[in-house]
Amino acid sequence: MNNIELLYFDDCPSWKSALENLKKVVENEKISTEIRLVKIVDPEQAQREHFLGSPSIRVNGSDLWPEKRENYTLSCRVYKTPTGMKGSPTIEMLKKELISVIAK
Repeated sequence: MNNIELLYFDDCPSWKSALENLKKVVENEKISTEIRLVKIVDPEQAQREHFLGSPSIRVNGSDLWPEKRENYTLSCRVYKTPTGMKGSPTIEMLKKELISVIAK
């Protein structure tokens, strides 16, 4: 079973739509997993978790859209989608990344 985590913080307005998109992909692709929500509550936890911003999605410990950083903070994350920069990845983006990671 794959371990999928959605990392977020409360003040980010986009994490709920990311969760809904993620749930749809998991259901439609019949991926055997439970989605675990990881609430980031302070800058120290953000640093420990290497939090790339809310929402972030990890599969088996690896971010689907990794970035190298030295500092990690409580911030919103944006994604380059086919229709421009958005606060969460699209269903198609999630499907493509999840299938490529799970197929390995």
